[in-house]
Amino acid sequence: MPGALDGIRVLDLTIWQQGTSASAMLADLGADVVKIEDPSGGDPGRGLWRIEKAGGLSGYFQALNRGKRSVALDLKRPDGRNVCLRLAEAADVFLTNFRPGVCDRLGLGYADVAQLNPGIVYACASGYGRDGPDARAGGFDILGQARGGLMAVTGEPDGFPKNSGAPIADQVGGMMAAFGILAALLHRERTGEGQQVDVSLLGSVMALQSFNITAYLLSGDLPRRFPRGGNSPFWNVYQGSDGRYFALAMLLNRGWRETCEAIGRPELERDERFAGYRDRVGANAAELIAIFDEAFATRPADEWVRALNERGVFCARVQDYEEIARDPQVLANEYIVDVPREDGPPVRMVSTPVQLSKTPARVRGLAPELGQHTEEVLLEAGYTWDEIAALRGAGAIGPQHDKS
Repeated sequence: MPGALDGIRVLDLTIWQQGTSASAMLADLGADVVKIEDPSGGDPGRGLWRIEKAGGLSGYFQALNRGKRSVALDLKRPDGRNVCLRLAEAADVFLTNFRPGVCDRLGLGYADVAQLNPGIVYACASGYGRDGPDARAGGFDILGQARGGLMAVTGEPDGFPKNSGAPIADQVGGMMAAFGILAALLHRERTGEGQQVDVSLLGSVMALQSFNITAYLLSGDLPRRFPRGGNSPFWNVYQGSDGRYFALAMLLNRGWRETCEAIGRPELERDERFAGYRDRVGANAAELIAIFDEAFATRPADEWVRALNERGVFCARVQDYEEIARDPQVLANEYIVDVPREDGPPVRMVSTPVQLSKTPARVRGLAPELGQHTEEVLLEAGYTWDEIAALRGAGAIGPQHDKS
């Protein structure tokens, strides 16, 4: 079944995570993603978190490079650069997360590529954005979370600022890059005009906190870190008698009577301390949280989740990855899929969660071996076997194997 981006060619000069996650999503949507890698070792993410019981596959690299084709190309050699430019002539998208300025020094900047292909969508995923005093500074996920303010509001009030347990800056940066690329492709479809797209870890993390930061800009009041899930009894995390946790989430003045009934404390409705909504989530919130803590400690977490949801009080259990992997809701929506593997059992991995009825996204294969498609892609670009042999002899293409 065709994907929404069938016929779109993405030239992917990315490493690690922010850019690679963007091109992985584009591949799921049907784009032909050609990953350009250094012949001597490829993307450094290839060696991370290799899992022996999975035949040495890297969960990190597979998740971020699924469904792509790999070309081993030495961009520091003039011949390698020229091959890249030739591939860019026939591409729709040029994507890089090299530090700003690197592609310009290689002769692969936007001006170089657009001169040959004016309709190219040239996307850059950086640490701190295209302009400003730190535009060329290196950045990684934790730095984006730090400088973008997310760590300032995460963690216990009296403890250290805390980064997220997942690389959220990299992943949302990749989503923003894919979003920008799709918008630029739509503009090109309408006008024939290409353009440069810039996203960053800093800007993406700030976008995640848009209303929080806007509230500060309006009020001048800095938000503080809250204990546990928050300072509201109805927007918090609780523990059942089995030691497992669940989150409760109710907005506005809803669910109060139903919660009192569920915990067997209907008299709380008449308690003057909790007479009004502001009393329950403001002045006397700590007392009500303590009451909830005591009540919820009497039954297993799953029982509370079921009892509260049955009464229209929204809650969900805190799940670990093992539980997520067998969650019927996850499986029903194919948020985790089996990807065929030629030399072994299928590989389970997280899919793109965008569901299109006519052109569905799907994981189109495992990540490629380094340089696996070098000859294939160069032949498609019009190179002859003799020219490919000459490029290999000159060290412009690879992969290069250690002869020691």
